[in-house]
Amino acid sequence: MTESAAVESPEKKIKVRINKLQKRLRREVGRAIEDFNMIEDGDKVMVCLSGGKDSYAMLDILMNLQKSAPISFEIVAVNLDQKQPGFPEHILPEYLESIGVEFHIIERDTYSIVKEVVPEGKTTCGLCSRLRRGTLYGFAEKIGANKIALGHHRDDILETFFLNMFYGGKLKAMPPKLVSDDGKNMVIRPLSYAREKDIAEYGELKEFPIIPCNLCGSQENLQRQVIKEMLNGWDKTHPGRIETMFRSLQHVVPSHLADTELFNFKELQMGYAHGIAGDSVTNFFDPNEGKEPQAEKMPEMIDILAL
Repeated sequence: MTESAAVESPEKKIKVRINKLQKRLRREVGRAIEDFNMIEDGDKVMVCLSGGKDSYAMLDILMNLQKSAPISFEIVAVNLDQKQPGFPEHILPEYLESIGVEFHIIERDTYSIVKEVVPEGKTTCGLCSRLRRGTLYGFAEKIGANKIALGHHRDDILETFFLNMFYGGKLKAMPPKLVSDDGKNMVIRPLSYAREKDIAEYGELKEFPIIPCNLCGSQENLQRQVIKEMLNGWDKTHPGRIETMFRSLQHVVPSHLADTELFNFKELQMGYAHGIAGDSVTNFFDPNEGKEPQAEKMPEMIDILAL
């Protein structure tokens, strides 16, 4: 074997890395879909594309999974052209045509509305996202899509959690799956278990035609950016902390928080395990059993004198 043959070519290294990242993202997206029952047989999934790395990766992985999934579901890619100045309108249609996916481009001048309503120097993300969400929800109904896929990943979910806690006074994040307030739309986030750095590397290696956002991307000192820098710092100095924090969102203990709407603190009684009396059956409903009390879970009175 020649020395040149023994050395792996840059092209081969890139291909190997792409395959490795694709397998990881496929596994994480597949697990999220299964854990939250995001996609079912016969679904029509509207994949929302912004032109950023996250939505490109989501579409790529979902199309990849579609080929081998044990169920049949449709994918429709949709982009909302918000009429930002200088937006390269040709990029997304050309890319979507090249990969052979059904797609729609919606044209709505939400950019002008945001610039008119939001004072100079103030964060535009809130109003922009509401306008965008309303348009996309309505379009999903129009084309008969029963699932709306958004490209938020694990880091977005954690950032939102800390944003709500630090600035909103709420213990709240982005759920992997939710129903809109009017009950008409089901939103899913297939990338909920995926790491942003994996998505970023995958997008770079796959050479997705990224389109930067000139509206929110140009704003400095956003609260979300502050949170992102905090989490990135923790990730560097304390490897594994991000994973642990995300797991905490999946292991919530209401009795050890302080929300009286979530847990019935007023009826706690001494002499029972965890202070929950046997007649407080509302604490022991199994949602999978038609709201019937589970007998084996019903607490028994503790003999305090025998302890």
